[in-house]
Amino acid sequence: MPTFCNLKQLGHRANYLATHFWNVQESYFDYGTANEISTIDHDIHFRSGRGPTGEDTYTPRTLIYDLKGGFGSLRKFGGLYDQSAVEDDPKQLCVVKQHDAPITQGEYQKALDEGHEQPPKLSTQTVRYWSDYTRVFYHPRSIVQINDYELGSTILPFEKWSSGEDLFSSLDKHHDLLDRDIRPWAEECDQLQGIQIFAGADDAWGGFASRYVESLRDEYGKTSLWFWGLEEAEGPGQKTQQLLHTVNTAHSLQAISPLASLYIPVALPSYLPPYVQLDQASQWHVSGLLSMAIESMTLPSRQKPGGIKRGLLSDIEAALNVNGNQRIAGLQCSVIDPSSQHSNEKGNHEAAKDSRMPTRGGQDAVSDDEVEKANSKLDVSFSTGRPSQTALSLRQWEKANHVFGKVESIRGLPPPEHELDEEDEAISRKRRRLAGMPAVEKYHNPLPYPLLDSFPEILTLGGLSAKTAAVRASLSTTTHISKRTNGLRNIVSRMVKVGDREAMVDGLGEIAEAYEEGWDSGSDEGSD
Repeated sequence: MPTFCNLKQLGHRANYLATHFWNVQESYFDYGTANEISTIDHDIHFRSGRGPTGEDTYTPRTLIYDLKGGFGSLRKFGGLYDQSAVEDDPKQLCVVKQHDAPITQGEYQKALDEGHEQPPKLSTQTVRYWSDYTRVFYHPRSIVQINDYELGSTILPFEKWSSGEDLFSSLDKHHDLLDRDIRPWAEECDQLQGIQIFAGADDAWGGFASRYVESLRDEYGKTSLWFWGLEEAEGPGQKTQQLLHTVNTAHSLQAISPLASLYIPVALPSYLPPYVQLDQASQWHVSGLLSMAIESMTLPSRQKPGGIKRGLLSDIEAALNVNGNQRIAGLQCSVIDPSSQHSNEKGNHEAAKDSRMPTRGGQDAVSDDEVEKANSKLDVSFSTGRPSQTALSLRQWEKANHVFGKVESIRGLPPPEHELDEEDEAISRKRRRLAGMPAVEKYHNPLPYPLLDSFPEILTLGGLSAKTAAVRASLSTTTHISKRTNGLRNIVSRMVKVGDREAMVDGLGEIAEAYEEGWDSGSDEGSD
């Protein structure tokens, strides 16, 4: 029986990220014509239904929240459904009357609607909204426009964390968001594997998400609940704005992480490897890289049972939450040149040269020393507060950073020749924990990451014409989380008004302690 997952997209940045995610899910469909049947269980993230004329439909299990003006040319109705068919269903959302001049479709979307196999090439100039590069149809029930605020407004900006809290309270008072938006999706799932939320953590969407997560946890107490907290990249900017984002981030971390099964802060780092060339001002570019890591990391949860090792959200949580109170994890990834994988012989040759590969000389890297080395050399870290200048500073930082638990998802590469069975893996994990070493869980999948025509040309590995990429992604719980949380705590103690300060400082202090227990690096290196 499928274990379904629901996705909640809260805000414009979250929708840029999720659009890449859904495009990739759609690309896995084989439509009965592929030589090899997909190993991905599509029912986990897609729901079947009937269109107004009786045709079968297959749409994402998602809720998409955005401010007025944030949906671009995407219509609530059209494509698979018309307005009258949904209005007749009392369970559907209220129809939002739109009186503004409609935003015209881009050439890419027009080409898709007309059935062209090769739509025009996208660019940072032609991608104005996340809907400009979407390749899937959404159910009308998925579209939730927030009319209280307008995207990009300077008169009434949606920036303060408290504004998000107040917005949720107002909407919930009038509509009961749990009953209107969430419960209809959950009731379609016989067995709910989990709920994932993409949301900004450093703006007002963090406040909205905190109340949203609180409602979800009250209703679904034992369900896996993952929160991907999006933060702006560190860089130059107005000091007042940066402080606001930092305080918002602290609010989100303190309020959401105790309720979530897993809280993953995500931000574009200042240092990127040479093979990543992107425009940091483009949400299309930035979200493309983030989505590659997130989609690859969660790939085991969409795997069909049997055959390739499957990892549900709860399995990944258990491997990371070593001490029972470690619910915050850092995300990392490396991209490996797919052109080096033309044959098993060449793949083994490259493995001997590339320390990022999961094998060395054809042998599975399961010894303590080799696992430690493998775990510390992923190229891109989306955790915030890390060194940002050079690859050397990153390695020095990793040396002083203790890992409690780690889960790796390796895709698009040959599987290890000597992979441990489940019993041996369990013994290895137990031995490592007793020795005080990091718990490491690995998942392998030969399916590479597809570089679709909707994905920006930001990778130079394999050339710009490459159609796929091999990716190695990881989540880890480390002592860095304590350092970063204490850094936020120090800022809060100076910048937050007295009424909120004590609860936030105490809450962040408790969170930080969970990543200090039983570990002392014995060095002052890397301390604040």
